[in-house]
Amino acid sequence: MKDFKDKIAVVTGGGTGMGRGLVLQLVQAGCHVATCDVLMDNLNETLRLANEVDPDVKVTAHTCDVGIEEDIKRFAEEVREQHETDHINLLFNNAGIGGGGGFVNGPRDQWERTFAVCWYGVYWSAREFMPMLVASEEGHMINTSSVNGFWASLGGGISHTAYSAAKFAVKGFSESLITDLRLNAPHVKVSVVMPGHIGTSIAINSARILGNDMEPTLSDADLERIKQTWIDQGLPVHNFTPDQIRERLRERRNDFRDRAPTTADQAATIILNGVREERWRILVGDDAHRLDEAVREAPEEAYEPDFTQRRRLLGSMSEDED
Repeated sequence: MKDFKDKIAVVTGGGTGMGRGLVLQLVQAGCHVATCDVLMDNLNETLRLANEVDPDVKVTAHTCDVGIEEDIKRFAEEVREQHETDHINLLFNNAGIGGGGGFVNGPRDQWERTFAVCWYGVYWSAREFMPMLVASEEGHMINTSSVNGFWASLGGGISHTAYSAAKFAVKGFSESLITDLRLNAPHVKVSVVMPGHIGTSIAINSARILGNDMEPTLSDADLERIKQTWIDQGLPVHNFTPDQIRERLRERRNDFRDRAPTTADQAATIILNGVREERWRILVGDDAHRLDEAVREAPEEAYEPDFTQRRRLLGSMSEDED
């Protein structure tokens, strides 16, 4: 799909980060957009910015928790009604949250909530919008996985199970659709997006959605393991209390957004260029390319505690979308 002008796009998780970047760049290209988010204060700001970019392009904002199937069904019906259409051309399954790190000792409700948003949000959206993609003359589904879709880790010392399991599922689902679409709907393409460290508010928004008042839901044992990992990395945190470790983690969430090597707008540009080129696999960020190469080169080493240091992989390699 070389040209987005007068096409219709659906973007989940459009309130901040890559989702907002995608909405604004699509509008700039003349593409009509329906976007949703669970945090409407963020989404209303996206809508305001989109209207500033081009008030003549139709953009609609919808409340939708992609972790709830009925919400997605309602969202799809609103898209049909408000855009007066039986088809869409682009589906960006971008919404996601972090959380549910520990499977052995972590809270089950947070694990399942994270998995539902990051995997079932993609699956249910694909189910609901696939007929509208097939009804178009030209369609493309773009599913956001992560580097954690091929490396289920944040490095030694931190469990990262729910998010990684969901992102592996998104990657596998997207790859399996390549042949399925080629056989049954060859005018519809699919891409899987695997960002590295992108400057988004996913960590901050995840805390709001999970209702933990922006405090990471980590046990004292988790905090002690994180502290020991930092000590092993040479950080002077020997005398830190659990509350000080929590505060440092909060600061890291802000740094994740503000000091990322790739901005959300840059990531959106890379994704849209990949769609124009009909690439099914879109790595976002130099760190994603380095990590992909390192894991492929030495897969048996990938989960050793010092893997990132030995492979000279710099920077955070974790959450992306939102």
